[in-house]
Amino acid sequence: MSTPTIRDVAARAGVSVATVSRVLSEDPRTSASSREKVFAAAAEMGFRPNAQARSLRRTRTDTIGVLLSDVRNPFFAEIAHTVAQTALASDIATLLCNADESTEQQDHALDLLVSQRVDGIIVTPQGDGSGSLRDVLKLGLPVVFVDRVIDGVDVPSVTSDNRSGVTAAVEHLAALGHRRIGFVAGPQETSTGRERLVAYREAIAAAGLDSDPALVYQGDFRVASGVAGARALLDLDDAPTALVAADSLMTFGVLQECQDRGVRIGDEVSVIGYDDIDSFRLVNPPVTVIAHDPARMGALAVAMIRDLLAGEPVTSAVLASNLVERASTGPARRSA
Repeated sequence: MSTPTIRDVAARAGVSVATVSRVLSEDPRTSASSREKVFAAAAEMGFRPNAQARSLRRTRTDTIGVLLSDVRNPFFAEIAHTVAQTALASDIATLLCNADESTEQQDHALDLLVSQRVDGIIVTPQGDGSGSLRDVLKLGLPVVFVDRVIDGVDVPSVTSDNRSGVTAAVEHLAALGHRRIGFVAGPQETSTGRERLVAYREAIAAAGLDSDPALVYQGDFRVASGVAGARALLDLDDAPTALVAADSLMTFGVLQECQDRGVRIGDEVSVIGYDDIDSFRLVNPPVTVIAHDPARMGALAVAMIRDLLAGEPVTSAVLASNLVERASTGPARRSA
């Protein structure tokens, strides 16, 4: 019979792996109820909590966890690659997990990473900071947020200036004569989804453009919602002359729907996407994008984790975003 693990004890006790780790490490913040459950489960399974606790307190594994929103997204894939390469240069291994834009899957992945005793975690957070993420933060494990943050959670972060990029996109389209600009927004449960939608609405108001609520479609950072968003917006009686998508996967969906309809991008409708990935430069016409720097984000996140592990002070960073103009945007062909 195999030796029981922390994860086995957590399952038997009905608590998270992070809670078991805190109990075994004699963290005073654990409740009496949690300690009772954990020690009872450990005794039933023949688990030796004292030895394990000493290991948790004293052993460095030279491994960090990386938990990203959706590894199919080229933007997050670039972050993952840079994190792995930067960490490896410091003789640190990485364990990559995928949240798949799900708080439930995030909880499972975080429990797994804690059970593997990683030294720290770089995470693109889902939700409001509850669940296993809250447990990990209480455990005191070094954590760095990348791309997204959670309101009220004091964790070092590397993010982008969403406002400036979206504002530049709207101003560019306004200068081309567009008055009705459709926006495929990201999920409002995420900081990036909220910030980009707020920036769009403020830029529309500042430019005196049509603020019709029907011009906003609520997406979920997936290709299918980009397709659905473009379809809904282009089917409006007074359809927009330009579309802006709030992330790269939804941009793919917008491009797909336009192609399926036979709509000439850059002529009949202008399109602006998010993230300057290779595919957007290679399609015809090349896509105007709101660009930011995932490689820089990944490298800074690793540097922050290293500093936290060394007990050094860490300051959050906000990186610039900018508009890269290409042929997918052109003059408006009809007025509102």
